[in-house]
Amino acid sequence: MSVITDLREFAHEIGLDLVGVASADSLPDAEEVMLKRIGDGLFGGLDWFTPARAQRACNPRLLLPSATSIISFGVPYLVEPPIDRPGPGVPQGRISRYAWGEDYHEVLREKIGSVVDFLKQRVSTDVRSRIFVDSGPLAERAFAARSAIGWFGKNTNIITRDFGSWLFLGEILVDIDLECDRPLKKTCGTCEVCLKSCPTGAILSPYTVDNRRCISYLTIELKGPIPRELRPLMGDRVFGCDACQEACPVNRKAQVRKRSLFGLLVDPFPDLIQLLMMSDEEYRTRFRASPVHRAKKRGLQRNAAVALGNCGDPSAVLPLVEALGNEEELVRGHAAWALGHLGGNRARKALEMHRSRQDSPYVLAEIEDALMVSGL
Repeated sequence: MSVITDLREFAHEIGLDLVGVASADSLPDAEEVMLKRIGDGLFGGLDWFTPARAQRACNPRLLLPSATSIISFGVPYLVEPPIDRPGPGVPQGRISRYAWGEDYHEVLREKIGSVVDFLKQRVSTDVRSRIFVDSGPLAERAFAARSAIGWFGKNTNIITRDFGSWLFLGEILVDIDLECDRPLKKTCGTCEVCLKSCPTGAILSPYTVDNRRCISYLTIELKGPIPRELRPLMGDRVFGCDACQEACPVNRKAQVRKRSLFGLLVDPFPDLIQLLMMSDEEYRTRFRASPVHRAKKRGLQRNAAVALGNCGDPSAVLPLVEALGNEEELVRGHAAWALGHLGGNRARKALEMHRSRQDSPYVLAEIEDALMVSGL
């Protein structure tokens, strides 16, 4: 059998469901698109995404000068949510499906490392390689499309026939020639369901996303205040967003796994009050091995405050009042917004009391806005 046939079989055995191969030649069209989006400000907030990074992302030989092939992997993560849910009267948040289990970066890097070891043994020669799992400067989705893993959806995710877009990507750059796969001719045709499903209108047009409006960015990457006009649109989402994926017709038919490589580490629908009130130790215990740790404790509590403001549940008022005394001004500010959004006499009194005590100009502005906008 050929090297790539043996490699595919080994990859499947260790849980890497999709394997595709492409040349390591540059992707000038993808680079042009990235540079335009940077110029248009659509990567706003991601200061590290520079033109130089876009150039490296689309030119693999800037990352591994001897690279001739790129092997792409796709690993699905779609599993059924747990049956146990908090009872009625418990305000719940929502965590994106990809973050329910163990941090995929570590799991996939180890699996793909095993493939590199297998390849070196199979070809009986020294192989120079470099592994990427959603953390290095590589245009992963563009190379996944070139290697026939899937095709680009209009929300810019890679979509596959069997697993939809519910999958993680990883790659190996290698300096050996491998037989390449032909890119799929499949497209989304005239379907634009994902565009219409985005709560914040972040998908501006087919294949164009404004990062600054994306709920995944707002709840994870954004470290400061969430723009006030976007907060009501976030609903109960506290980490990431699956709205465009859930609406996709291909995704509705995607294979669902009983279990995945990543297990189930976090509650997909966390108690928002517990999230808002958690201690440092509770945060570390619950999220240290999960992708959710990327948001940091103060980010999760900020997001929980917004979700509580959107829940319409009077039981959220008391914990939000307590959060006005949080050590993090980011949390205090969003708790103030949430109280203004919920309204009521108790919320008004708490906001007025904390207005007189507040030494943070940012939080004071949030309190003033909450009192004014809500008519409190």
